[in-house]
Amino acid sequence: MVVTELPSNGRAPTTTLQGWRSFVASTAPTIEAIDPAGVAALSASKREAYDDQRISYHSELVIVETSTVRRIINQGRLLTMLNQREISARRGLVVSGPWASGKTTAIKLLGKTHELLIQRKYPNQHDRIPVVYITTPPKGSPKKLASEFANFLGLPYRPRQNVTDIADAVCQVLTMAKTDLVIVDEIHNLNLATSAGEDMSDHLKYFTEHMPATFVYAGINVENSGLFTGLRGKQISARSVLMTTGPFPLTEEWDALVATLEAGLRLHDHVPGSLIAQTQYLHHRTGGSISSLSHLIREAAIVAILNGTERIDRALLDEISLDHAAESIAPRPPAERSGTQ
Repeated sequence: MVVTELPSNGRAPTTTLQGWRSFVASTAPTIEAIDPAGVAALSASKREAYDDQRISYHSELVIVETSTVRRIINQGRLLTMLNQREISARRGLVVSGPWASGKTTAIKLLGKTHELLIQRKYPNQHDRIPVVYITTPPKGSPKKLASEFANFLGLPYRPRQNVTDIADAVCQVLTMAKTDLVIVDEIHNLNLATSAGEDMSDHLKYFTEHMPATFVYAGINVENSGLFTGLRGKQISARSVLMTTGPFPLTEEWDALVATLEAGLRLHDHVPGSLIAQTQYLHHRTGGSISSLSHLIREAAIVAILNGTERIDRALLDEISLDHAAESIAPRPPAERSGTQ
């Protein structure tokens, strides 16, 4: 049995420098299934440990790099190259889409790709911080936003510090650390229709003008949330490339996504190709959402280990409860539960 880099429950959040560096250094978990004779020879305690390891593996399974993710990574990389000699008015990237459509996965992989590239180019610059990843605080304020940057860096907090002091300290540290990519997730929390949202927008603009970095924003349907409206919104719009994520149509790429997830399964009695044969059903169940598809297959795999069936079939898939959004968009007709594709 070969097991490497199984996920840990003690990961620091990626909104901290320690957590982000751990994410960048992480590799996909791998585990090789034991042959039937080897499984039969395991003691009860060793079989339990083996099953626990497979459950942990299937809880993450594999990260599928879709065409959308590749386009976002390529666009982000191009913008960092375009901006490297800009003094002001740097171009940014806005990633927009419905919930659970892969936005956060895409921007994190963009950040990871960029940081690994910088590490290869400058292997001895250990104090460099190529990427910052923060989330926009809900109902926030400029001080809360500045504190997100400070928290990522682990800067000491002083209760009497005002927002300008925090922002200046952040900009100084990130400039010295040669940060050239700043990722701001959950940007839909920035509501320009409120005075607090306007203040936060102005503060983000302050950061973009005082740090020689490319800014990447991601949020839920941001083009319809007011981010691009009004004077401030037009400034953001004029300096940003918009890329969108969404459900996948039932095409060859969807088939390939299913095939990739199925190839990652480590179940002893699973029939290879049985999920590929159910691509139409899987698309209907998930509404074309890669997040819901991953959830469905990973949970089914864990249930198959727990109940000892060691395979995923249509009957098991029918039993799995998906997220409410997927079940609402594509409810299952009662007759379909026992039908076939």
